[in-house]
Amino acid sequence: MTNESLWVRDDSVPLVDHTVGSLLALRAREHPDALALVGASHGVAARRRLTYRELYAEAVRVAHALLRLARPGEFVALWAPNIVEWPIVQYGAALAGVRLVAINPVLRPHDLAYALNHSESVVLIHADRSRDYDLAAVVASVRNDCPALRHVINLSDWTTWLDASDDGGFLPASDPDSPVMLQYTSGTTGRPKGVLLRHRSLVNVAKLTLEAAEVGPGPVAVNPLPMFHTASCVIGTLGPLWLGGCVVLVERFEPGAVLDLMRDEHADLLFYVPTVLGALLEVASKSAEPVPRLRTVMGGAANVPRVMIESAEELFGASVHNLFGQTELSPVLSMTRRGDSHEDLVRTVGRPLPQVDCKIVDPITGGTQALGVSGEICARGYQQLVEYLHDRDATARTVDAEGWVHTGDLGSMDERGVITLTGRLKDLIIRGGENIAPAEIESCLMEHDAVLEVAVVGVPDEKWGETVGAVVRLREGPVSGLREELEAHCRALLAPFKVPQHWLFADTLPVTPTGKVQKFKLVKSVVEGNLTPLT
Repeated sequence: MTNESLWVRDDSVPLVDHTVGSLLALRAREHPDALALVGASHGVAARRRLTYRELYAEAVRVAHALLRLARPGEFVALWAPNIVEWPIVQYGAALAGVRLVAINPVLRPHDLAYALNHSESVVLIHADRSRDYDLAAVVASVRNDCPALRHVINLSDWTTWLDASDDGGFLPASDPDSPVMLQYTSGTTGRPKGVLLRHRSLVNVAKLTLEAAEVGPGPVAVNPLPMFHTASCVIGTLGPLWLGGCVVLVERFEPGAVLDLMRDEHADLLFYVPTVLGALLEVASKSAEPVPRLRTVMGGAANVPRVMIESAEELFGASVHNLFGQTELSPVLSMTRRGDSHEDLVRTVGRPLPQVDCKIVDPITGGTQALGVSGEICARGYQQLVEYLHDRDATARTVDAEGWVHTGDLGSMDERGVITLTGRLKDLIIRGGENIAPAEIESCLMEHDAVLEVAVVGVPDEKWGETVGAVVRLREGPVSGLREELEAHCRALLAPFKVPQHWLFADTLPVTPTGKVQKFKLVKSVVEGNLTPLT
């Protein structure tokens, strides 16, 4: 590398030429009797267990059933929680050549109608319920408002629907470079955008991510992440598929039950976001049961606190990998490796995966930053989005004329290509002309024993424009004098202008389904005085 924060792609690891469906077909031929998928089925509490032969056969039936209702290239939406039908439909849609629209099962009626209409989905496959939410009733209420929707399939009719299909004939050939999935962004502000992704992107990001973590062949992978998001349906699903492993799908995340599942299934790989890992660590550290031992723990979605990574290493005996990326990158850009130093493992998001260029740019001028200087993280490679569906302007704002995807995330790069996150471009706090990255303050506070979780936000201020506010979740609840103690902790480690001026606590922090804190909601709560100050 030069003195610039520019990483030129490592092309020594080749990409594979597979679609999602062709990879499943290959594994079914190679490992027909190996266990491929374990999880709850729609409306049934008992776990269902599918071998690769059974999984592929069911996916083929879904593909033929879909081709009675949709043409290759059309959009088919799936609205369901983490049940085994989810990956079966994912594979079936890929084999049929249709484009799967992954929809969050907590969406309210108007948001569901928006996703269906924006994607112009012609088929909707849905569950009856997700937790206590009546999905079937919501579908009935919006169906007439979705003119492109030709067919609605309730998973209660799964067997009847599949039995009515003609399983004969060839399935259409798919091109690895053709679109296969539409993912809607989390929507922390404004309307979500539809991110269109290719077969080649999903298969290879999953492959390269698990290879970089040195996950061995045939892993048993526990996946408690929501399937509608790429962390789950790509890394957590196609990653184990690449290695001929088994996915243990968690329908409803309850930390004690997930720890039991890890023991029962002899898991060696766990996928996480910080909220999930934090809850598992809390329960495991207090449990009388033996803590399950793992070989690999991998995830991200936010700045993962040092203490969380160290606790996971100690409790689970695992190599803990911190991943960084976004949906637009299918979704992983960089990650820590098994052989990295302890400081790199707990402080950084590692080096870029093979086959991707990466650079850090000045958010204002667009020029490449010097090594060690924070700026916007940009990436360019095979895994980037095709486009934001029906939004040429948003695509042009994200992907520049040279093909670089501007992530909106801030970070710095060292001479090894190792990236350290410093925050979100839109989350920057500008206090009297000083740019303050919340991630640095959050990491500092997470090192205090009293703090379980923290979000740092900019609070509107007449004199400074913005001041720093910290909203904390505490391990034992608020006690007198804690504010002074936390302020002293920050003053010892941070520049004076970065020390929070507003200190509040909350029982929970508002998050998106992928674990990202919705800071705009916190700012509103702070301004309106809805949170309790620390004393």
